[in-house]
Amino acid sequence: MTTLYLAMPDGLLIIRNANGQWQVERRMDGLPVQCVAIDPFRPERQYCGTFGQGLWRSRDGGDTWRQMETPVFRSLQFTALAVSMNQRTGDLGNLYAGTEPTALYRSDDGGDTWRELPNLLTLISAPTWSFPPRPYTSHVRAIGLDPGVPGGLYVAIEAGALVHSSNRGDSWDDRVSGSPYDTHTLALPPNAPLTLYAAAGDGYFESYDGGDRWGTPRAGLRHHYLWGLAVDPAGPETLIVSAASGPNAAHRAEHAASVIYRRSGFSDWQRVTDGLPDEQGTLASVLAAHEAEPHVFYAANNHGIYRSADTGLTWQRLDIPWPDAYRTQRPAEMVVVDVN
Repeated sequence: MTTLYLAMPDGLLIIRNANGQWQVERRMDGLPVQCVAIDPFRPERQYCGTFGQGLWRSRDGGDTWRQMETPVFRSLQFTALAVSMNQRTGDLGNLYAGTEPTALYRSDDGGDTWRELPNLLTLISAPTWSFPPRPYTSHVRAIGLDPGVPGGLYVAIEAGALVHSSNRGDSWDDRVSGSPYDTHTLALPPNAPLTLYAAAGDGYFESYDGGDRWGTPRAGLRHHYLWGLAVDPAGPETLIVSAASGPNAAHRAEHAASVIYRRSGFSDWQRVTDGLPDEQGTLASVLAAHEAEPHVFYAANNHGIYRSADTGLTWQRLDIPWPDAYRTQRPAEMVVVDVN
C-alpha cells in the first residue's frame, strides 16, 4: 500500500492509498515535525525528528509514536534523518540524525543508543557555516546515503558545504571547489553509482564521480533558488525540482511564488504546469518518489498534495481534506513508501 508521510509544522500527516482511495491520518499533533525516515528493511519502523521536541520512533507503521529516552535529545532541534540498510544482511544498518546547531549523531541499534560524530565539526570549512536567517548558527539540511559504498554518506550543511564520509561519519572529506554551497535536497539514485543531484539555494548541481567534480546544467531554468528534488525510480536521467526566485518567494506565504521544472536525459529544463497550482501564491513544493512506483512523482505544497503518473508531465491533486491553516504553511519533508 502506497503511504505518504508528510512533516508539517503542527504534526505528521500519514496518507494511505487503500483500494484506490486516499485516507488521511494525523499523528504527533502539535509537534513541529521537521524530518522523517523509514527503515528500508522493515518499513513499519519509522522515525520523526522535531524542532526542539526530541526524536520519536514508531514500530507499528506510524500508528503510535514514542519519544526516544535519550536525555541529550530532549531539546535538540532535529533537521535531518536517514536510515541505511546493512549491505551484507539486508537488515537495519545505521540511523543518522542531524541537528541545529550543526551536529551529526549515529545509532547502530535502531535508536536505542547514540554517539555523536564530532569530526564533522573539525573540517576546515566549519567556521564559515552560517544559516542566513539565523547567521549565528547552521544545521544539517540533508543526509544522503551512498547506495554503492557501505558506510558512505554525504551531509549537506545549510549553509556552507556538502561534505562526504566513507566510514559512517568517523572521518570526513571537506567540500570541493565547484560543489553546491547551500544544498537543500540531495539525491543519490540507487541505480546510478557515483551519481549525485543537488537542489540548492545557489542552483542545480550534478556529479557523476561521487562528488569530486560538479556540473551545473541550468538551460531552461528561469528560477535559480531550488528547494525540492526527486528522481524517477525507473531511470536516473529523469528528475524534477521545485524552484523560486529566492527564499522569500519559496517560504513566505505573503510572497509565495514557485514552480516545478522537469528534465530528462541531457535536455534543457522545462517548466511543468498541467494540473499544478498557479505560480503566484504557491510555496516551494517538497518532492518525492519511491521504487515501487516507476515514473510516478509526488509534490506537496500549501495547496495540497499532487501526483504525476507520467514522469512529471501532468499532475492531479489528491482528493484529501486540506485545512485552511495549511494554506500558509510549507511542508518540511515528504517520504513515500510501500507498506504492507
